[in-house]
Amino acid sequence: MDVKDLLKMPQADLDALFGRLEAGPIPNGAAKGTAIIAPGHSLNDEIADFVSLFAWQGKEFNAARGFLTNRITPFGLNAIVAMVYKDPSWFDQKECIAIDYSQTSLVAKWVRDEIRLLSKNLYLGKVYWDKRPLMYFALTFS
Repeated sequence: MDVKDLLKMPQADLDALFGRLEAGPIPNGAAKGTAIIAPGHSLNDEIADFVSLFAWQGKEFNAARGFLTNRITPFGLNAIVAMVYKDPSWFDQKECIAIDYSQTSLVAKWVRDEIRLLSKNLYLGKVYWDKRPLMYFALTFS
């Protein structure tokens, strides 16, 4: 399974997949991000490309220090810091890797991401806004 497959999946299938995955190790290094904003929609590829070009390109993890930065804007600026740690998922209480902005960002303090390992270099992520599920994303490590 790869990112293209994830972009084609409807919401219910993404939920079921996320629920089957294990947390895996906290990643380290740069990951290309792909937003999955309209699960299963025929334009999801184009929406993901637009988001990647103009808003969010991915994340840079520092596993040893337990934090990350997001690569944002068309210029790929590293900004919007988050703490990274293992925690029970808000989705199903199973272990996940939590990406917590509540103590590190004024812009995103109501946001929490959760990721789980899908394959060797691919994580599936779920975004929450104030404990409400918002969208999915994928992180691909080289």
